[in-house]
Amino acid sequence: MRIIEITDHIRDIEKLRNYNYLVSNDLIKKVSEIIENVRKFGDKSIIEYTEKFDNVKLDGIKVDEDDIKKAYRKVTNQQIKAITIMKKRLMNNEKIFFKNIKNTCSVNDGIKFKKIVQPIQSVGCYIPGGKARYPSTLVMCSVPARIAGVKRIVAISPPQDDGNVDPLTIVTSDICEIDEFYKIGGPHGIAALAFGTQSLKKVDKIVGPGGSYVTAAKQVISSSTSIDMLAGPTELLIYADGLADPRLVALDLISQAEHSTDTICGVITESKSVASKIKNEIESIISNDKISRKEIVKQSLERNGFIAIAENENKIIEFINEMAPEHLEIMIKNGGEKVAKKVTSGLTLVGENTPSSASDYLLGSNHVLPTMSFGKTRSSLSVMDFIRINNIISSSKKELRVLAPYIKCVTEAEGLFNHYEAVRNRLENKK
Repeated sequence: MRIIEITDHIRDIEKLRNYNYLVSNDLIKKVSEIIENVRKFGDKSIIEYTEKFDNVKLDGIKVDEDDIKKAYRKVTNQQIKAITIMKKRLMNNEKIFFKNIKNTCSVNDGIKFKKIVQPIQSVGCYIPGGKARYPSTLVMCSVPARIAGVKRIVAISPPQDDGNVDPLTIVTSDICEIDEFYKIGGPHGIAALAFGTQSLKKVDKIVGPGGSYVTAAKQVISSSTSIDMLAGPTELLIYADGLADPRLVALDLISQAEHSTDTICGVITESKSVASKIKNEIESIISNDKISRKEIVKQSLERNGFIAIAENENKIIEFINEMAPEHLEIMIKNGGEKVAKKVTSGLTLVGENTPSSASDYLLGSNHVLPTMSFGKTRSSLSVMDFIRINNIISSSKKELRVLAPYIKCVTEAEGLFNHYEAVRNRLENKK
């Protein structure tokens, strides 16, 4: 894991980021062909692509009641309890936030203007699966949608080798009251959500993370169907001072690095001594301890891991705000809350007992977060992603007459004379 000294935070971050992950033109071309075939042939293409990519031949694509009953027999009571608690904690936080999103009505010179909060009608949740399983992602995607009042929540997830979706993910769909669940994934799954098939009615918005093919598919369909965000590899940046426990910092980096070899994990500090201690701790854990997914962790940290040294806290804050990491842990003795208010990230975790690994599951925060510096302009998935603001305005002839000279002035300046004619004729009308 390399140690670097920050000189130009913008250029330094560009060097540290794994921009090779960005969707290539070749990948867009491959994915576009898949999407077009699903658009033309529907279920037929879905079944063919599932056999090609997942090595599974499906008889039908929908998870039914029998599948749900079988899934319950394959999970433990403790797993059910954990998912239920996860749902409840996220739901409580989203409810409090949602209650503070208010309808408004203002009257300006007799013109009434309303902003009305309305839910999106239908949403599709993409849940990664196949050889891995992410029931927690189903909770994160569906709970805010339900709180927002979305009427139809659909989920899709790739099948396992036996042709079924992971049992715990199916059980989670039941706990979260998903309206429809389908055994499909990949770009063909995204296409099915966007355009519909004989078995699956299209949705208004698609949310949820995926690999490069899914990200490319979301990018392609985003011209006609709304999406939440384009997700890159997961990220963790830790701001550590001399009082941070090097072992805890190392373990947090390792826990994030186990996601994939593309994961970006780093530390920012003012101290060369802290940097050395953390680096040594990481090497010690990887070499001596029996950690799971060891090769993935090792490759991830060797390829993308870093410990950056900055002159002072102001430089550290500049670095953090330019990177806008998916997860930011602040592990400093004093002023953590103060720093948290100055920085930009997908999720900011303050204090040594707030690890990002816990936030992925049960702290009550959402783990669907912006990556690749998009934390500068958006935050985690929330009820905000599942509502729209209906703007309603009404004016009388009296108010329109007062504004008419200014409307005439601006429309003539822009050369759009018919705009004013539509106003003028109303004012001349005796009715």
